[in-house]
Amino acid sequence: DGTELTAKPKRSFYAARDLYKYRHQYPNFKDLRYQNDLCNLRFYKNKIPFKPDGVYIEEVLNKWKGDYEKLEHNHTYIQWLFPLREQGLNFYAKELTTYEIEEFKKTKEAIRRFLLAYKMMLEFFGIKLIDKTGNVARAANWQERFQHLNESQHNYLRITRILKSLGELGYESFKSPLVKFILHEALVEDTIPNIKQSALEYFVYTIRDRRERRKLLRFAQQHYTPSEHFIWGPPRKQKSEGSKTNKKPASPISINNSYISKHKKPKEPKNTSASGSSAGKTTEERKVELTKNREENDQDEQEMNGDAVRKNNSEKNSDTDTGQLAKSEEIRDTSDRKEEASHSQKDDENLNNDSGDHPGTVEKDLCDAENSSHNTSADVQDNVDEDTLSGGTTTRNKDELKS
Repeated sequence: DGTELTAKPKRSFYAARDLYKYRHQYPNFKDLRYQNDLCNLRFYKNKIPFKPDGVYIEEVLNKWKGDYEKLEHNHTYIQWLFPLREQGLNFYAKELTTYEIEEFKKTKEAIRRFLLAYKMMLEFFGIKLIDKTGNVARAANWQERFQHLNESQHNYLRITRILKSLGELGYESFKSPLVKFILHEALVEDTIPNIKQSALEYFVYTIRDRRERRKLLRFAQQHYTPSEHFIWGPPRKQKSEGSKTNKKPASPISINNSYISKHKKPKEPKNTSASGSSAGKTTEERKVELTKNREENDQDEQEMNGDAVRKNNSEKNSDTDTGQLAKSEEIRDTSDRKEEASHSQKDDENLNNDSGDHPGTVEKDLCDAENSSHNTSADVQDNVDEDTLSGGTTTRNKDELKS
């Protein structure tokens, strides 16, 4: 038991996913289907009772207020008092739609009753609303109610639903004061210590304003004990930022340019001209050598034979032989140049294929890396959250996703 109490907490994947969808307006594709129903608004207008109990809103606000036993043990009214754009445990309660939300905000009667329902539930938890900006404080019976809240943890699901519903129906600003009050009581005053996990896992992340969430997380970090078990953000983020400043990674553009500079292909025109000039040079040298040999042979023949006729014939034969040799050498040089060009082209292709780092591949890899870094959050990795910087995940009860 002692080991379990001191074990480091883990982030809940289901909580992170649920709250991420909520903060990003989880688009409700049933809007058209329920657009003309408006049962939540009609309930708050006192025109229909909530199901399955058959009780109207006015009776709940007048007769159930202060009846803590009824509010504790009845589990069907909370979905009607605080509707959401998601299905709860009471399948008689319909989901909110965007159209119904706009109509609800325009109806003063519905807004008035909604605030009365909020005050009733705060008193049930031992809290009271003290002004129109959403600030809260301890109620007169806070000791008794805090003790009950610390032991009755299914009410944490109700608080999550209430916070979500406040944001849906136009009271987003009421969330932060309530969450700050709960964190203070749990971490500083230690009056409701059992609620701190749900407060950091769920309550904080119902707030859509990222700056407000950060303020609450920093406050929690200052008072969380043991401090090394705080896994919701700021400590590891500060360390990672410090390491980034010390060692800045090279930008993708500079990396790309470096790879391009390393693997530039040699310009073909220059190589072709160079090989052509060398080939031409060897041909001329060969012609000069053949001419010298021919003159030497002619002199030998003249000295040996001394025949003018034979001299003329030998000159003709040597001329034809020289032309044939020159022609064959030119054909051979042309074929050599073609082979050299084809070999150089194949070598360039093999070099590019073997290296695997040519500019096209580098650019594609970098783009893939950037795209993969950007996709994660909406995933769910805000899921684990955009504020989550450390910690693992663990499975929680599915009922904790929806009250």
